[in-house]
Amino acid sequence: METQDRRIRRTQNLLAKALIEVTLEKGYDAVTVRDITDRADVGYATFYRHYQDKDALLEDVLEVVLNELIDLFFPDPTGMGDNIENLGNVLFCYVRDNFEIIRVLLSSRYTSEIGKRMLEGGTRKMLERTVPQPESPVPPEIAAKHLVASTINLIEWWLEDGMRLSPEQMGEIYYELIEKPTLNVAFKTWSR
Repeated sequence: METQDRRIRRTQNLLAKALIEVTLEKGYDAVTVRDITDRADVGYATFYRHYQDKDALLEDVLEVVLNELIDLFFPDPTGMGDNIENLGNVLFCYVRDNFEIIRVLLSSRYTSEIGKRMLEGGTRKMLERTVPQPESPVPPEIAAKHLVASTINLIEWWLEDGMRLSPEQMGEIYYELIEKPTLNVAFKTWSR
């Protein structure tokens, strides 16, 4: 059973990698299932054993990346201490290490869906892991959405700019421009 599961994961990883490579070359709309299977060196019928179409494969890739980003962006605060300034560095290192897949996801026709799901998931996690400022003029839901949306926009800008600034510089910009002001105005602390 374990061998079969590894083979399935290996095939799915090959297909995901092929989708990303071919999309970067041709654009998502021009990619065919045949392009993906040829690049992955996987049989055409094998593709359809795993996915209904290329959109289903993209959805699978999207799910993995979104979960990883949400986990990075909203780590378990108990292990974080007061070192929230490093969240931006960790986030932008992840983006740098996975820029191809993130670029594909942000440039696909699913961009609005990706943004919506990231906003929903990120807002929910933010509200779960923070304690609102009782006297804040900014409702916590608005602050959480602002933080997530601004982060997505900053990532998009960095990718479009060719990642000229280092992840560490971007982490500092993220912290000073987005995270620190939002947390200071709307939230007391990370919940523990």
